[in-house]
Amino acid sequence: MSAPDRGALLGFLGHQRAAALAVVADLDEADLRRSVVPSGWTPLGLVEHLAHAERFWGQVVLTGQIVDRPWVDTGADSAWTSDGHEVGDVVGFYADSCKRTDANLAGVGLDELPPHVPRDDLPTDVRSVREVVLHLIEETARHVGHLDIARELLDGRTGLGPR
Repeated sequence: MSAPDRGALLGFLGHQRAAALAVVADLDEADLRRSVVPSGWTPLGLVEHLAHAERFWGQVVLTGQIVDRPWVDTGADSAWTSDGHEVGDVVGFYADSCKRTDANLAGVGLDELPPHVPRDDLPTDVRSVREVVLHLIEETARHVGHLDIARELLDGRTGLGPR
């Protein structure tokens, strides 16, 4: 894959990550923890979910290694509500997970097969590192849309974040 193509894909991923954080950046803690949908997920929980996606795809799939979360796993944690986790810890977990993904991507070509594929726990076939990047773009963009809707329902604000 040419350098411009690589730059474009990683640029889109970075753009979506920034949008996720921008949409929730000025919500107060009560709204970050408030669900406005029947399934019960919260904006903070969705940021945590994105951190777990980065952690799985960017660490487990790309390197076979995983870094501990910034909190102890009690078995009762829900990545959809982020109950009991400090806002700064969740946002930091997401930022750190993104940085680790970027570092792991720096060492591989996008046409290479990720070293830890095939795996039985992947939700989709993965034939290249490029597909990992595309999956992260899709996952993040999808949930940025969810965050946009939640934000509008919480306080009426729309069009937040970089476009």
